Amino acid sequence: MENSIDWAKELNCAITVSDIHGTIIYMNEKSGKTFEKWGGLNLIGKQLNNCHKPDSQKTIERLISNNETNIYTIEKGGVKKLIYQTPWYNDGVVAGLVELSLEISFEMPHFIR
Repeated sequence: MENSIDWAKELNCAITVSDIHGTIIYMNEKSGKTFEKWGGLNLIGKQLNNCHKPDSQKTIERLISNNETNIYTIEKGGVKKLIYQTPWYNDGVVAGLVELSLEISFEMPHFIR
């Protein structure tokens, strides 16, 4: 989409996107800040595996290979986050992995609708 805005650039959650080979192809500003001590936005063009332990590398490979989604919460530095990792597609074919990292409240409301 030519002349389109980068709607995710300033979004208040970290978005990191890799291609099918695990190369980081996109990071929004929040993702760059989140991973600043590992290189921040300079990680674009680098491999996801360089930033993950072996167990996490296996999970990433499984998610891409099996078209799976991985959802969990973490707490780090007094901040609780929801992590959502899922394949993205191009013309119906898995093209890589997207990771969304959202800061959430420790007392998050839950509604049944």
